[in-house]
Amino acid sequence: MSIHTKKVAKKVTLRTIAKMKGVEPITMVTAYDALFAKLFDGHVDMILVGDSLNMSFLGKDDTLSATMDQMIYHTQAVCNGASLPLIVLDMPFGSYTSKSEALKNATRAYQETNAQAVKIEGGKERANIVKALTENSIAVLGHIGLMPQFVRADGGYRVRGKEKTDIDLLIEDAKALEAAGAFAIVVEGVKSEAAKAITDAITIPTIGIGAGLECDGQVLVWSDMFGFFEEFKPKFVKRYCNGAELIRENLKKYTSEVKNREFPSKEYIY
Repeated sequence: MSIHTKKVAKKVTLRTIAKMKGVEPITMVTAYDALFAKLFDGHVDMILVGDSLNMSFLGKDDTLSATMDQMIYHTQAVCNGASLPLIVLDMPFGSYTSKSEALKNATRAYQETNAQAVKIEGGKERANIVKALTENSIAVLGHIGLMPQFVRADGGYRVRGKEKTDIDLLIEDAKALEAAGAFAIVVEGVKSEAAKAITDAITIPTIGIGAGLECDGQVLVWSDMFGFFEEFKPKFVKRYCNGAELIRENLKKYTSEVKNREFPSKEYIY
């Protein structure tokens, strides 16, 4: 079976991800519950329990009001559904404002879920926090470029890496996170040439989202890629199916059959 179609056959670990850099692209999707996590199990290398659930699951305008309790609850569900991917808990806004606060909350994540890592947004200004966690045996996935938790401070969503000076800053961020012990870095919303420069500058994998083809892997939000989230579609999202329309079409069939007393027919009655 081709490497491009094979299923993940065994548990993915931090070592697995490290060895994939420059060898095989890493696949990552978000999940928020056991049902979808089970569908993704064995098909992707990593699952991110993203704070994006605040928008796609709870209907909020941004990710900022997600709480640690929510992230732990959803990560528990995902861990119940998937056993093979490396599962990452996304640390919510306000949960890592200091080294002590980050360590307290990340320790909770490890004690109350089976997540193998946590994700933290921020570059060199967060490197001391990443180091505090990794020195306490908590694996960290970094996140640089466009950072949703910074959206209000940055005045909205903006693409990074358009100029050499900004590319240099992003490379500095990536190197600082690598030195602090991050096992990989999400690179979001940057120009493809910037993503390539970042990927080439560090020895740990990069996982792109809206960052072109040159990263060591890709991540997408499941409700975006399967067409369930319809409020807007970022340029970088490819919809692999129109899930919302499929649901509506079949829901119409169900309601029609109920209204016309066609369901349940004899085969569905005890």
